[in-house]
Amino acid sequence: MKLQFLGHSAFKVFIPDATLLIDPFLSGNPSFPKDMSVEQVSEGVDHVLLTHGHDDHVGDAIDILKATGATLTANWEICMWAQDKGIEKINPMNFGGCVNMGPFGVALTNAIHSSTRSVDTEGSIADIYLGNPAGVVVMAENEPTLLHMGDTDIFSDMGLINEIYRPQVGIVPIGDRFTMGARTAAMACQRFFEFQTIIPCHYGTFPILDQNAEEFTACMGEDAFRVAELTPGEIVEVHHKEVTA
Repeated sequence: MKLQFLGHSAFKVFIPDATLLIDPFLSGNPSFPKDMSVEQVSEGVDHVLLTHGHDDHVGDAIDILKATGATLTANWEICMWAQDKGIEKINPMNFGGCVNMGPFGVALTNAIHSSTRSVDTEGSIADIYLGNPAGVVVMAENEPTLLHMGDTDIFSDMGLINEIYRPQVGIVPIGDRFTMGARTAAMACQRFFEFQTIIPCHYGTFPILDQNAEEFTACMGEDAFRVAELTPGEIVEVHHKEVTA
């Protein structure tokens, strides 16, 4: 499995026979690499996965889905909203289910956050409800299981998520204010998960967020070796490792 960080919480994921985009907030994203384009990132994409409905996560999803013919995986409400925008290939889900997409399986996990989208209705801005926020689990044979937490606070049932899915790679929001900050993100990783690779996200994009991952890495202490702090545009390759009880 290869993962390319695209800034904020956006990732391109390469697995055998499938290329995924998660939360493709690209245009309008200050941390999206200036030498890359939405069209370039969209090449080869056949699945788009959305954790929740906020603008900084939905991003360019509709345009990418229309341009590529990719399948959208998200909660029911987001999929219905996208269908109204002309998206035909949808995979609506909710908590508790696991769907076989062929090259990979996907499940949604709980996240402590919110999920709305701002729309212009006859000259006034209103928020529409787009279902519950989620994390996304991606499972592929002979590949490490990936958990993208989405936007979330720490919560004790993260331990149950770990017990059910045993994710080996964690994409973890650390930017504070809207998600976990450095201390609680490190606590979540150390107390509830057994990640072999931890990729911090949702920081440095806007001035009101923590600007780097230094405090998070420091809070990880002796587990800091597991943290892969990526520069936007950078690609990391991770491998499946057998886990014994």
